[in-house]
Amino acid sequence: MAKRMLKGFIRLLARNGYAKLCVLFAAVLLWQWFDSLEGYWWPQTFAIVHAALIAGTAIEFLVPGKLRWRMPLHAAALLACIMVFSGFRWIPMAGEWKDAAAWGDWFAEIAEPLAPYIGVAAVAYGLFLFAGRFCRTRPQVALFCGAVLVSLAVLDSFTTIYLWDEVAWCVFISLCWLVAEHFERFRRSHPDTWRHLTEYPVSFVLPVIAVVGLVMAAGLLAPSVNPVLKDPYTLWIESRGESVPSFVGDKVRSLPSAIRERDARSGYSRSDDKLGDGFEFDYSEVMTVNTNRRSYWRGETKSEYTGQGWVDSEEEQTEAALSGLETGEPLPKRLAGEPLKLSPEAETMNIVATVTMRRDEPFPVLFGAHQAAVIRAIDGAESIPAALAWLPESAELRWPRSDSTPYPETYVIESEQVVLDEEQLRSAGPPDPRIAARYTRMPAVPERVLRLAEELTAGADNDYDKIRRIETYLKENYPYTNTPDISKRRSEDFVDSFLFEVQEGYCDYFSTAMAVLARASGIPVRWVKGYAPGALPAELYISIPENAFDPNMGGSYTVRNADAHSWVEVYFEGFGWIPFEPTPGFSYPYAYPIGEMPAPVLPDLSDVGPVVETGGESGLRIPPAVGIAAGVLAAAGALFWLWRKRESLVLLWRRIRFGAMSANEQIVHETERLIRICRRRGLERSDHETLRETVGRWSERRRSLADDFQEVLALFERAKYGGRPVADEDVERFAAKVRLIRERL
Repeated sequence: MAKRMLKGFIRLLARNGYAKLCVLFAAVLLWQWFDSLEGYWWPQTFAIVHAALIAGTAIEFLVPGKLRWRMPLHAAALLACIMVFSGFRWIPMAGEWKDAAAWGDWFAEIAEPLAPYIGVAAVAYGLFLFAGRFCRTRPQVALFCGAVLVSLAVLDSFTTIYLWDEVAWCVFISLCWLVAEHFERFRRSHPDTWRHLTEYPVSFVLPVIAVVGLVMAAGLLAPSVNPVLKDPYTLWIESRGESVPSFVGDKVRSLPSAIRERDARSGYSRSDDKLGDGFEFDYSEVMTVNTNRRSYWRGETKSEYTGQGWVDSEEEQTEAALSGLETGEPLPKRLAGEPLKLSPEAETMNIVATVTMRRDEPFPVLFGAHQAAVIRAIDGAESIPAALAWLPESAELRWPRSDSTPYPETYVIESEQVVLDEEQLRSAGPPDPRIAARYTRMPAVPERVLRLAEELTAGADNDYDKIRRIETYLKENYPYTNTPDISKRRSEDFVDSFLFEVQEGYCDYFSTAMAVLARASGIPVRWVKGYAPGALPAELYISIPENAFDPNMGGSYTVRNADAHSWVEVYFEGFGWIPFEPTPGFSYPYAYPIGEMPAPVLPDLSDVGPVVETGGESGLRIPPAVGIAAGVLAAAGALFWLWRKRESLVLLWRRIRFGAMSANEQIVHETERLIRICRRRGLERSDHETLRETVGRWSERRRSLADDFQEVLALFERAKYGGRPVADEDVERFAAKVRLIRERL
């Protein structure tokens, strides 16, 4: 019986053997191509795509029949891979069977964690099915393999990505595929001869293996030599008097540092002397930070503004550094002169951060929360490399740039953060003249920048109110974008062009503008770069118990390249350097005095009905297996229907989600949905409580989101009580703000 089953299984695999080999070759080629994107994709995306390729190959090998009958299985396999590797969590549907809006909200909530992965995974899977199904003849195989090889060769030649291994594997698979295609044509043309050859499989297969093996060995074992002929790109570059670096040998090390640092993707910059170019977000992981309190992860400071960017000032270049550090030893705040002391009224809070690096990339500094106070450990050892230097004036832990001292995989930094007491900061005395002279210095800037600084700070009698006015002005009057239109730039000064010409930008624009406007107002300020807090695991906020919520937002944060950020620090005598955040959409996680956080002034929304409790006893509970099966069938049907009808997915979703709702009704609907989500993520609300009271309490607990909650409520008030229709731009801005709140909850 077992022998018969084995023979049947072998016959199943051998049926349409060449077609199945095409699927296998396509999967392996695409696997190698997708591996070239390591560091640019999230790890979850890699796992989804790889698992989907394996599942798709298995379906093509084991399930007979026409492709259209296997498509539902492919759709189900892709959806299952996304759900398994994206951290999907089932959420019961709350509401009545007949409530279409409740069904729409429920489906949107369970689908939202899958959204970042669906597009990439669907494109990758579709490319796999297309290549495996339609690349059968020699020209088709050659075209597909050539496209893969050319794309990898271009990436390997003109970027710092090392892809020689992927190219070698693709060459090997391409040769095997062409050999298989040759024998398939031979089988169809000479069936009798083919049957005779298959009677002697060893003598038939060995020559093929020998030829392909010799070709691959010759390529892998050949010595590395410089090219004899130059390509047109190299000739063109050299004709302009420039040079193209050689990529032979150790690729990354052979590149000059300036070329290694040039990158159009987000990340921690190595050079800040010229700011302003746009970038694309890179969501690859940099590090994880396990901390007792949410914070920005501070790296370096710069104090010399050149008109184009930031460089180390002469004082920073000659700053005295302390080396020979020991674990547990307090780091001094000043090496020479009077020791820097905080005012007796200045309350501080300690933040301990355990940093674990997720990529093999050296940084010039160790990262910590605000002002580093103590080094607890480096790579689990109590000893610290002798070359590690502490720069107290800049508050930087400088890591040696040496191959003999590799950047640590993990380290523990304890930092000190001053509690933000606004009244005390308003009453702070004049700054130390030495600090004021150093951190208010700047080049000649256009007169209109100075006039703007004077207008913004007019009437304020202390530095704290002045700096808050500048911060608020930048946040409220300039939009955030990672691709500013620098074609509008006419002024030679970076800040002047941002404030009056480009009028949009990202963190470097806002932080530099705030520093210059503050210095123009006589306030000592310095520019800081590092990383925003990152993200906590999403599952921590699903049905979190009230008594388990950490008001300090401690936990294990995943920090990605897209979290690279810059902000400013302002000096207040007796309190030291206090961070400020001028970039829209960002909020610095201050430590506030207990009970002194001012509640935001919110509109009265008492007539908004109570929010339906999700997951309660009266809610509709669907077994996860039934829900998953229904989701798989719905996804397969939707893909097939969209393929037939060719309708726009975005328009279809809006039609299903909102129907005939006006822009005002959409804002009201989305506000109520946001409230339900907040409740599920630990922000409690009583049925008898007004929404104004609820959000007031939420703002106390999530102080970093207070401004965002207030903006959402303001837009809600306009939509519900304003009496006038809101614009589509307001709906989009509202949706973006809601997404931001949900990401930071």
